[in-house]
Amino acid sequence: MSDFNELNVGPKWYIVHTYTGYENKVKATIEKVVVNRNLSDVIFDVKIPVVPTVVTNAKGEEKVVEEKLYPSYVFVKMVMNDETWHVVRNISGVTGFVGPGSRPVPLSDEEALAISVEEQVKLDAFQIGDEVEIIDGFLTGHKGTISEISEDASEVTVIVSTIGREMPVNMDAKAIKKV
Repeated sequence: MSDFNELNVGPKWYIVHTYTGYENKVKATIEKVVVNRNLSDVIFDVKIPVVPTVVTNAKGEEKVVEEKLYPSYVFVKMVMNDETWHVVRNISGVTGFVGPGSRPVPLSDEEALAISVEEQVKLDAFQIGDEVEIIDGFLTGHKGTISEISEDASEVTVIVSTIGREMPVNMDAKAIKKV
C-alpha cells in the first residue's frame, strides 16, 4: 500500500465497512487509537450518520431513538497513508475500506456534504412558525411555536404557553417534533 503517500491530497472522508452492530465499537476504538497513538494530525473525525426517529412501544409511549442511516458503515476523515490505513484496517470489527480491492476511495466533497444528512434533515424538518410538541426535557408534553432556528439547525427557540404566559425556550432540535 506504499503508493498512498504519492496519491495523498490531504484529509478526505473514507468509508469503513464493519460487522453489523459493530459501528459504535469501531468508532470508539478509532477515537481511542487516535488519542493513544497521537494521530490527531492525520485522523480528524469519525462519524456514524444517524437520524432521530420517534418509536412507539407496546404501551403507547413514544421515545426518540437514533437510527443509523448506513448500517455497517463508519465514516472517517483522515489523511490516507500507510500508517492510517493499517491502524484503521486492523481494528476489531472492521472488514475493510470501501473501494476496489484493498484500495480505499475517498468521497468527493459533494458526496461528503450529502452524507452529513443529520444537519440537512433538521433544516428540512423545521421552519419558523411550525407548531411543535416538546418530547424531551422539563417541558415534555407542552406544545409551542418555533420562533427561531440556529444557523446549523441544531437548536431552536420555541414559544411555549405555560401558567398563562408565553415564554421563549431555547432547546436542542432533537427535543421537539412537529404536531
